[in-house]
Amino acid sequence: MDNGGNMLAIILFAPLFGSLFAGLFIFRKKFIFSAVIPIICLIVSLICVFLMLPKFFTQEHYKEVLSITDWIVTGRFSIDFGFMIDGISMIMILVVLIVSLLVHIYSIGYMENDNCFNKFFCFLSAFVFSMLFLVMSDNFLGLFIGWEGVGLCSWLLIGFWYHKNTASFAANEAFVMNRIADLGMLLGIFMIFFNFGSVKYDIVFSDALEISEFSLTLIGILLFIGAMGKSAQFPLHTWLANAMEGPTPVSALIHAATMVTAGVYLIIRSHPLYDLIPSVGIFIAYLGTFVAIFAASMALVNKDLKRIIAYSTLSQLGYMFVAAGLGYYWIALFHLTTHAFFKSLLFLGAGNVMHAMEDELNITKMGSLFKPLKYTAILMIIASIALSGIYPFAGFFSKDKILEATFLEGHYDLWIVLLISAFLTAFYSFRLLMLVFFVPKNHNSHPHEASNLMLISMLPLAILAIISGFFEKTFHHYLINYLSIKDTQIDYSILVILIITALFVAVSGILLAIFIYYKKYKINNIHSNIVYKLLLNQYYIPRLYNTFIRTYKAISDFLWKEIDLKIIDYVVDCIANSFILAGNKTRKMQNGNLSYSLMFMICGIFAMLVILLLLF
Repeated sequence: MDNGGNMLAIILFAPLFGSLFAGLFIFRKKFIFSAVIPIICLIVSLICVFLMLPKFFTQEHYKEVLSITDWIVTGRFSIDFGFMIDGISMIMILVVLIVSLLVHIYSIGYMENDNCFNKFFCFLSAFVFSMLFLVMSDNFLGLFIGWEGVGLCSWLLIGFWYHKNTASFAANEAFVMNRIADLGMLLGIFMIFFNFGSVKYDIVFSDALEISEFSLTLIGILLFIGAMGKSAQFPLHTWLANAMEGPTPVSALIHAATMVTAGVYLIIRSHPLYDLIPSVGIFIAYLGTFVAIFAASMALVNKDLKRIIAYSTLSQLGYMFVAAGLGYYWIALFHLTTHAFFKSLLFLGAGNVMHAMEDELNITKMGSLFKPLKYTAILMIIASIALSGIYPFAGFFSKDKILEATFLEGHYDLWIVLLISAFLTAFYSFRLLMLVFFVPKNHNSHPHEASNLMLISMLPLAILAIISGFFEKTFHHYLINYLSIKDTQIDYSILVILIITALFVAVSGILLAIFIYYKKYKINNIHSNIVYKLLLNQYYIPRLYNTFIRTYKAISDFLWKEIDLKIIDYVVDCIANSFILAGNKTRKMQNGNLSYSLMFMICGIFAMLVILLLLF
């Protein structure tokens, strides 16, 4: 194994070592090294990444590969435990490790008084390892193993406080919803092997031109179904908001660096396939646009602090899928990167507010928290400005590129809808800030600022939320060697108009939110408004799903009681009872009584004579 292979192995397996170490103390009282060792392991991984990074800038199409051992060898199918770091996965690894490291540090303060402190860090580091396994695999089957590992860890962490029924339900819902989507992805992998004879990226992508358009379209659709589940795209979206039942650091990790970003990564990783099936890409873009405004509209009226941010994630994922669907994969990856920083910052800030308010989540029961939570407020304002797409914060650069790409492609309908979504995003982001920090006090709590450790862990995210957008050209130049890059050149005057329009829309949303809530302006009878009720009840989609589930359960109960028990079980029991009865009757043949034996012999002879008479 060369030096690059050693580095790759350390990057991948260091978080697993941290998880296993914390797992040794899973049933013991709080042990601080259960957090320290996983954090050190993440730092070691991150150092290795930075040591490898210069080669990706200086050498074209550079990648590092590692083959550990044979995995499956049967018939014409052969696959090994192979891993790879190229330009695409390097970006994802950086995002995962940076955000995960800061979330781990933050969690020391957040989970300080939790009885399951050690277990939490065991699960959290396993989550990071699973995501790295997914990202670094050099084949679709290895990606699927990491994909399922991420699903398992999310189930463990969303339901971490399993004594709460809501947490257990949310964990199960996320797990089941993703299993539905994963069936589609697994079928897609089967189709890849059936058509290509391999699941390794290099072989599949190099031979893609030789496969029929129908097969490629089917593969693209099936893979996207898997992405829909992981990235919570409509109609497999309901689990994302309910996943807020887990500890807040988990929410930050799921929404910023792991789990939901996996679906976007799958589309970007499979870009040589999607380049050949633009019709599927258009569908992805239209669905992403719908999800962007669909989720933003629900965030407008929601009162739950974390759910509002969760809907924001769902909306931004829609933007990413729009860019990927239109073939602007580097822009999708760029927005994924910038979004990771300001979204994790928002969630960690929400964790500070929850601690200060004794786990209260209803933002209408807060207010006047700016003074006691000044640093948290400033950090969340930075994140919200970035999310709203205001210059010079990161969200301005990445979100604006998606709007430009949509306009450049001539999809003006998508551009208008995304602009409306941007307005809604700015409005609900500052609605949250106003109700939490600036409106008059509406609680009896005695809030306090988070610990210095928690605030310090948030500071790098705030810096990245401000400056990461300025690396747009570097990002673009870096990915030219690894992605199919569409030309985004646009007339300068049109570009200026697009930028001014986007900024005007975002600023208008912010100012409207400030005006409504600072002036305590109220819309008459809003709570009885049909649209308000529709948004508050998530378009009644969860109720529709519950109705379907109840109907399915009622049918299942009927089949169980009336068909299974009364018919199938009855028939089986009758057959069994007949054998038991026959056994009881014939048992006397073996009791040693000569009279019974003679009687059975006579009966047997009589039966044989009867059969002979009938036959002849």
